[in-house]
Amino acid sequence: MQPTPVRNIVIVGGGTAGWMCAAALSKLLGPSAAIRLVESDEIGSIGVGEATIPHIGDFNRALGIDEDEFLRATQGTFKLGIEFVDWAAPGDRYIHGFGLVGQATQALPFHHFWLRMAQQGRAGPLEDYSINTAAPRQARFMRPRADMPGSPLADIAYAFHFDAGLYARFLRRYAEQRGVVRTEGKIVQVTQREPEGYIEALLMDGGERIAGDFFIDCSGMGGLLIERTLHAGFEDWSHWLPVDRALAVPCEPAGPLLPMTRATAHPAGWQWRIPLQHRTGNGHIYCSSFMSQDEATAILLGQLDGRPLGEPRLLPFRTGRRKNFWVRNCVAVGLSSGFLEPLESTSIHLVYTAISRIVTFFPHQGFDAADIAEYNALTHWEYERIRDFLVLHYKATTRDDSAFWDYCRTMTIPDTLQRRIELFRSNGRILRDGQELFAEPSWLQVMVGQRIVPRAYHPFADLRPEAEVQAYLRNVAQVIAQCVRTMPTQAEFIAAHCAASAA
Repeated sequence: MQPTPVRNIVIVGGGTAGWMCAAALSKLLGPSAAIRLVESDEIGSIGVGEATIPHIGDFNRALGIDEDEFLRATQGTFKLGIEFVDWAAPGDRYIHGFGLVGQATQALPFHHFWLRMAQQGRAGPLEDYSINTAAPRQARFMRPRADMPGSPLADIAYAFHFDAGLYARFLRRYAEQRGVVRTEGKIVQVTQREPEGYIEALLMDGGERIAGDFFIDCSGMGGLLIERTLHAGFEDWSHWLPVDRALAVPCEPAGPLLPMTRATAHPAGWQWRIPLQHRTGNGHIYCSSFMSQDEATAILLGQLDGRPLGEPRLLPFRTGRRKNFWVRNCVAVGLSSGFLEPLESTSIHLVYTAISRIVTFFPHQGFDAADIAEYNALTHWEYERIRDFLVLHYKATTRDDSAFWDYCRTMTIPDTLQRRIELFRSNGRILRDGQELFAEPSWLQVMVGQRIVPRAYHPFADLRPEAEVQAYLRNVAQVIAQCVRTMPTQAEFIAAHCAASAA
């Protein structure tokens, strides 16, 4: 028998997650399926996920979106990495940049030669050896030069900062032009088909009944479908990532337009700074067990670059993931699938990868159990790898100036992370786990930045004469510095290519 195709897709919730799903599926499916997105203007969306990682460019390109048009529409800026301030110790700062560190060699990763010289005090800071970390210090940006192979200018990797609400609006126009129907209103009941328990329809407060074959839950942390209806369960990770509150407020822009996000550690959490064309996004993520809301608010407002453009908004959350992301004929995407704090800007990326997996395992109406199980297994694995990378920032610290940092420094961590730390601490080895999100340069920059110092390095690094290694490092740093000097500032680049019109 020919399997019955999915004809009616219902997306519950708008915001970034909902409209990313609607845009992607409408592009891929065309008129072969009806797509309905249901959202309530009264409920709104979280709307603080304004920093991304480079994979968002792949998503936009797959939709055929013009990058400059997207940046103008979302008041967007460019991002070369994330600066971490006061994390390993007060006064410390380092950048986790995208892309390469150093120059590839046939025998070894670059960092083993850097470790050899650094142990002798004869190497510069790791940031000197990557264009993605050297350029933001001077507020410089340009897109990579494909016509200059072999140059660091060809290796620039970038992502974006943008207004998440404007991005959702941009994708809504895109999706509606391709046939997506938006329904505004509140869902008052979810009906299920017995005895299987599949979701059958949504009943709206106005009396409309919206039936579907396949439901995508983008309803936020509460998980209207995946949790309240299908009881997927939740795995709490707050013992490893104990922050549980965020205060968010925009402010007027000030100072140079830096092409990087900034995360500044505070006594019970950290503060983000995300520069857009028209404003700067700010937020203080903190642990309510170690700090009051009033104290957290005072710290946030005291660290703004410019005048606040509103009152701080409180966003409580719980770090963790669903025990199952896909149950019966419903899959959770975005905050309904789980929450990992935005320390490494992974929230929108997790939406993108969820959409990619939905496409890979796109169902017939039979909803094969093997497909669902594999989707869940892959998503579990992805969340765990990202979780470990985030926990690293808290665990690897020398800070002992508050009860919060004492807890983080001494807490027991997942075995998967402990093994990585020990491997790097012994001989500087970094092994990527399959196709996990964060590659070797990311682990290197954060472990070095968080003061994890290897006792040794790969023995092959000693096979080259010391003078040759030192000249090699010097040449890499000098070429990168020279390339950075040729780059325009980010403000100049945006003015020439993608400046948004004045409000």
